Order: sequence, then C-alpha cells, then structure tokens
Amino acid sequence: MSCNYQPGIKDLSGKIITVSIAPYKYFVDSIGGGDFSVNVMVPPGSDPHIYEPVPEQITRLRASSGYISNGFLGFEMTWLDRFYETNPEMKRLNLGESIDPIDYSHEHEGEHSEGADPHYWVSPKCALEMASAIRKFLVEINPSASAKYEDNFERISARIRELDKRAGEYFNQYKGKSFMIYHPNLAYLARDYGLREIAVEAEGKEPSPAMMKSLIDLSKVDSITTIFVQREFDTRNARSIAAETGARLVIIDPLAEDWHVSTSSIIDALHESLKR
Repeated sequence: MSCNYQPGIKDLSGKIITVSIAPYKYFVDSIGGGDFSVNVMVPPGSDPHIYEPVPEQITRLRASSGYISNGFLGFEMTWLDRFYETNPEMKRLNLGESIDPIDYSHEHEGEHSEGADPHYWVSPKCALEMASAIRKFLVEINPSASAKYEDNFERISARIRELDKRAGEYFNQYKGKSFMIYHPNLAYLARDYGLREIAVEAEGKEPSPAMMKSLIDLSKVDSITTIFVQREFDTRNARSIAAETGARLVIIDPLAEDWHVSTSSIIDALHESLKR
C-alpha cells in the first residue's frame, strides 16, 4: 500500500499506526501484514530534522492507535509532545530505546537540539532490534493477531540477518577504512561494521572554507574515491570536493519507504567505494 493512499478515516478507526519517518512503514507493513494503514509524518524527500506536518497528517494522527517515534530527530523535539497531546490515548513506541545510541549534541537548522545520532535505522544490526520492538508493539495493539505477527517477524528478521551477514562479509577486510558523506547519516553502519565516517557537514552547518580545504586534504590522504550525498541535501559542497579530488558522487536514499532495498543499495555502494 502506498503511503500516499488515504482511505476514509472512519473506515480505519483503530487501524492506523503513525510513524515519524517512511522507513518505519516498511517494518509495520512487513510485520503487521496489512492490518494497519501507516501514516508517515515525514514523507520521503523531506528533511526529518526540520519538517512541519500538514493538516491531513494531523487528522490521521488523531485516529491512530499507536505512534512509533525515532526518539532523537529534531522534528520530534519540536512536535512529539504536541502529537501526544493531540491523541493522548494512542500507544507509544520510541525505537531509540531499543538501540545503543551514538551520543552527541548539536543544533540543526531551526535550532532543534538532538542528543544522539538519529540515523540508526540504516544499520542492519539496529534494524533487528527495531523489528523486535515493533513486533511487540503491534501485538500489544492487536493481541488477537499475535501468531501472525510472530510469523511475519521471523520472515523479516531472516531478511535482515542476511543483510547483516552480507555487510559483515563486505566490510571485514576494510576495518578502519574511511568513507566520506555530506550529512552524517551512516555513523551506525560505520560503527557496527568497523568503518570510519567523515562528514562534510559539521554540527548541522555547511563547512567553512578552512574546513573544505581540510576535507579535500583528508580525502586525498585517505584515498577517498566516493562522496555520498543523501537525496534531500544540496550537493554543491560535495561537488566541490569531488572536483578537487577526482572523487565521484553517489546519491543515497536512507529515507526511502522500502527499507530493505534502500539499505541494501547503501551497503552495496559503500562496499564498491571501498574497493576502488
């Protein structure tokens, strides 16, 4: 079911799950087996640090039986309490409580403070914990379908474990190797598989001329051949570094609705970049 599909609210009373970002829809759909319509608050192509919801999303929020949050996104720092006030009866799941967070504190555009890196869903190891938490959450909301959700959980877990195994095999020989990315989106993937992420964007801000020079020098020293750019971000500074170093730009889409396809593509592209 497309996230743009909007059935009548009356027909879905008690069957809507609201999630902060599109990749979470993949897990609800896969485990829930179509039992829930998923209301995505930050649609693909939007910046989850500063997005503001539209009235139609709030209407579906009011009819939701549960909310699945990231726990660390700047968007949530501003909106989540308001969402809970809008629908105090809906059950809540904070996926950030399921993983081992990478702590930091910085301000993104709009001054939304984030106390930990919110991009954990890109790592298969974190995704296994997320899937387990969502399975328990859906069983809590709809206990009569617990057997179905358990079976679906086993299927999605097997797919995630296959991806985890592939990443382990890919990156085992590149422990400690660096890769460069515009927005620091792959820190958990780097941590969980022994790599080093170098971000062009620092503290939520574009790099200064001095930082640009430092990044160019660093990319030459570390023989970086690829610069990753998230689809939502401006590629101007990344293109400047690429022009100076001969690196190529690769666009990634970690906020895509199909988590498995997106994460698999990112892992393959990262592996290819380290081989070059």
